[in-house]
Amino acid sequence: MIEKEEKEEKEENKEEMKQMKEKESCQDLIYNPRTGESHPSLLPVFYGFLAGMFSLTMWVMLQTLDENVPRYQDRVANPGLVIRPHAAEISFNRSDQTNYNQYVQQLHKLLQDYNDSLQERNDLCLVDEYTEQDDKPLKKVCQFKRSTLRQCSGLTDNSFGFAEGKPCIIIKMNRVRTTTEDNPLQMQYFPSEGRLDKMFFPYYGKKAHSDYVQPLVAVKLLLTKDDYDVEQMVECRVEGSHLRNDDDRDKFQGRVSFRVKVSNVEI
Repeated sequence: MIEKEEKEEKEENKEEMKQMKEKESCQDLIYNPRTGESHPSLLPVFYGFLAGMFSLTMWVMLQTLDENVPRYQDRVANPGLVIRPHAAEISFNRSDQTNYNQYVQQLHKLLQDYNDSLQERNDLCLVDEYTEQDDKPLKKVCQFKRSTLRQCSGLTDNSFGFAEGKPCIIIKMNRVRTTTEDNPLQMQYFPSEGRLDKMFFPYYGKKAHSDYVQPLVAVKLLLTKDDYDVEQMVECRVEGSHLRNDDDRDKFQGRVSFRVKVSNVEI
């Protein structure tokens, strides 16, 4: 009886040793811990497998996206704001064109799609009414002409006010609703009252609304000589029903802040 148990135990140990050797042999095909060498012919297979798994994961994820639906919905609770020129601090010498040319070029680039000649192809929509088009596969686009921005359009003043020390800042929302700005500095708004009309919403996504352009608000900072060489802090806020712009925990919720400093040093 004892001999039988010892025999069975030896057989079990023998089987375990065999399995361990097979496991080590498989591992050695990729990496041999005794020699510190990798098997070169199997590495491409291994990395190819990883790449294939990654590609499959990405493909599955992309299948869940609908091109007819915007990634950021048109009526989110707390929209974000962005400004152009894209800078947290806009500092320049009005007497040196090369000093502010980068800002001017950003504004011209932004407004190319808003040229009147292009916007005239789009529709005239009803003011102060949402342009609901849920039942239409292709959505019409409401006109937003560059000339609407008047002194901040870059048409009558190619420098957008930078040459005179009264720069224009253009504000965009993340394709949502209405905006005004609140700051003690003297400002001029285009369109008037800093208002984004409801007719430009909702936005239906890149595929269905391929020619859509976001409505803009331009703010001309009416700085005087007394304001030169002084850093001015400007904060723009979204205002509207059910929109939050005063959460101290999130300084970017429904608002955007930037600094402006203008000098007038002759070159």
